[in-house]
Amino acid sequence: MLGGIARARLAEERKAWRKNHPHGFVAKPETLPDGSVNLMVWRCTIPGKQGMDVPLKVHDPEFWLEYGIEKTDWEGGYYPLTLGFSEDYPTKPPKCTFPQGFFHPNVFSSGLVCLSILDEYHGWKPAITVTQILVGVQNLLNQPNFASLAQGTPCHLLTQDAAEYKKRVREQAKQYQSKV
Repeated sequence: MLGGIARARLAEERKAWRKNHPHGFVAKPETLPDGSVNLMVWRCTIPGKQGMDVPLKVHDPEFWLEYGIEKTDWEGGYYPLTLGFSEDYPTKPPKCTFPQGFFHPNVFSSGLVCLSILDEYHGWKPAITVTQILVGVQNLLNQPNFASLAQGTPCHLLTQDAAEYKKRVREQAKQYQSKV
């Protein structure tokens, strides 16, 4: 019976996604070789977060600000992510994986994402949607969580050599420049 609940919920998620989803994101169930759809595995693309207007200079004494676009290091990349749902969904969260070797402090070398809302014992709630998961992962790219680090090299570089960390992130963004 649980499998029926999972598939029904995922069918509703797909329907809601088609009606309204964040710009630049892709999320669709896997298509099998025979043309059927596997609702239990979704192939997704997460765009690197766009830069935004930020104050670049403060002019004293008038407190006049000059604004400009500050790009994020992840901008320009379209990152492939797979959501793997179990028959226990939505009671249990999906497994979210980037390609093996993905460079980020909160992504294991296997590609598994370490994100609080995906922790089945502490952060997961059955009401969390696919959209919320994908936006949460996008936010995690820009704002690593130092409380749940998963991969040594990115962690070390982020804290000890920020310039090299940024360089590696920008290289990865170039590697994933087209939508999957």
